[in-house]
Amino acid sequence: MHAPRAAVPLCTIATIPRQPQHCIEWAHQIAWGAEGSTAPSSALDNDDPAHITWLYEQASRRAKEFGIEGVTYSMTQGVVKNIIPAIASTNAVIAAACANEAVKLCTAANKTLGTPEEGAENYMMYTGDEGVYTYTFEHQKKDDCPVCGNLARHMEVKGKWTLAEFIESLKERPEAQLKNPSITTGSASLYFTSPAALEEQTRPNLKRKLDEMVSDGEEVNITDPAFTTAFKFKLSFRD
Repeated sequence: MHAPRAAVPLCTIATIPRQPQHCIEWAHQIAWGAEGSTAPSSALDNDDPAHITWLYEQASRRAKEFGIEGVTYSMTQGVVKNIIPAIASTNAVIAAACANEAVKLCTAANKTLGTPEEGAENYMMYTGDEGVYTYTFEHQKKDDCPVCGNLARHMEVKGKWTLAEFIESLKERPEAQLKNPSITTGSASLYFTSPAALEEQTRPNLKRKLDEMVSDGEEVNITDPAFTTAFKFKLSFRD
């Protein structure tokens, strides 16, 4: 429900930055790992003030070189950590909405959000840019939602792909966007990224074809350290 941050081509970041964010991304993606870099360490820690300060200083010099203004320490934090800005009134709006629901529950003055009936309104949208506007509606659950659903999502794959190729596709597909997945079926363990002993045992499967290990229409369970939930996909082979 939230639009992703617009991607900036690496060529723009590396050659002709136009915005202060481009300079910060240059410091983050290029200057930090460059040969001869004076970065505090080889691994970037987004929560380390010394690392953010170094990126801010590099981005500031880059911005000055191209006549760009606006690079700040807080902006550097926001770009590097992909922070969604929030203001104090956000907490107040949420607290007011919760208090309003509590009053309705105690007094039965009006229907509450999430009333268990047909067409229940369970989502409130607040808009406060110009005046105050609230709107409630039924936010419907998708049974095949990868996070909260209980049905496996359909996914078309090539049966002749190796397991390694399938894993790489999971990292690129918008419906998956996984980083370091482990894969199992109802009867077999195809690949584990950790612990090291299981990774070594399942590593030979990376070279095997999918149709040798999984049947057409079979479900696979996928876990990833970046997520707290498991994902289920129903694989459909195509040529």
